[in-house]
Amino acid sequence: MPAPPGLDGMRSARVSSPGQLQGAAVAGQPEHPAGQPEEQPDGALKALAEQYGLTPSAQRPTMARYIAELARRWTFIIQFATARNIAMYTGAKLGQLWQLLSPLLNAAVYFLIFGLIIKGVSRGVPNYLPFLVTGVFVFSFTQRAVLTTSKVITESLPLIRALQFPRAALPLGYVMIELQQLALSMAVLFVIILAYGEPLTWYWLLLIPALALQVMFTAGVGLMAARIGARVNDFSQLLPFLLRTWLYLSGVLFSVQQLVIEHARHTWAVDLLQLNPANIYITLARDSLLQSARKSTFGFHQYNAAKCNAYKAFVAGHPTPAQHHSVAPKHLLYYSGSCRATFISSHLWQIGAGWAVVALVFGFWFFWRKEVNYGRG
Repeated sequence: MPAPPGLDGMRSARVSSPGQLQGAAVAGQPEHPAGQPEEQPDGALKALAEQYGLTPSAQRPTMARYIAELARRWTFIIQFATARNIAMYTGAKLGQLWQLLSPLLNAAVYFLIFGLIIKGVSRGVPNYLPFLVTGVFVFSFTQRAVLTTSKVITESLPLIRALQFPRAALPLGYVMIELQQLALSMAVLFVIILAYGEPLTWYWLLLIPALALQVMFTAGVGLMAARIGARVNDFSQLLPFLLRTWLYLSGVLFSVQQLVIEHARHTWAVDLLQLNPANIYITLARDSLLQSARKSTFGFHQYNAAKCNAYKAFVAGHPTPAQHHSVAPKHLLYYSGSCRATFISSHLWQIGAGWAVVALVFGFWFFWRKEVNYGRG
């Protein structure tokens, strides 16, 4: 088929700079008499491109189109996560057992330090071992997902430069990898909880929406970390320290309720700890799985000043004579349920949903804004 009039001239033209065409841009038009590039207005170039059906080679798709393309590749994302999980520990002798051993060893170290050596942290917490293991397993999911997504763009440059696909598939794929590992960790967690005497109840079903909100939040934070890590090379080096600090502020090792009592004068600091999204999702998971956590939550029972004050005295390290003789410590630990609930502790689901939606929407938009820049030098 013969080329449209003027197309041969376009092919022979040499583009020197934006808005300029060197040589005969269109057949029949003479070159600039001085041999210099002839400037073309931007509107003329745009009209010329539209006339011959030319589009930019690198153009960010609209948000709706981007989401549609990402949805079409969702099966690939899941299969990619499964394949990476299988290959992750192939070279190790214990293989896939490391997916279970890693969080268990972390929990064992924390229990040795904070449950046996430094007992002040576990003071006032019934069934501290299930309390601790639940917090470690839930937080580890977000911690590892954010850490891996911060490096996913720089480590996948050959794939990005070779294939055209929504770049958000990469950080979301790594979030799915950590989610599959979390599912295995949950199976181990269930065994530990039951072995420690916690009953199997219908509350366990609440773990599903609690983890769903956490996955949404983690995906949003992972997308933000992926964009920042793609532009700032030192970010992945700094991130482990930030995540470790986040761990110590998220109620993984201690009960935030105790800080509410011990630091009641510093309400702003205590409120920030309670609003911490990691603390909220950990608390929702604990309340779903641990009956001891539910019964010891502020506001679980009707307010009783005597029991609440007795618990406060015990946490402060000043037990009354009655507590030494007539009240068993195990029963005293549940007296916290007779204290008044704070506004934040009574709205955990609403706050958790808010964090999840805001993080996912903003994180997706934040990542999408630089879609055409990923993979460039």
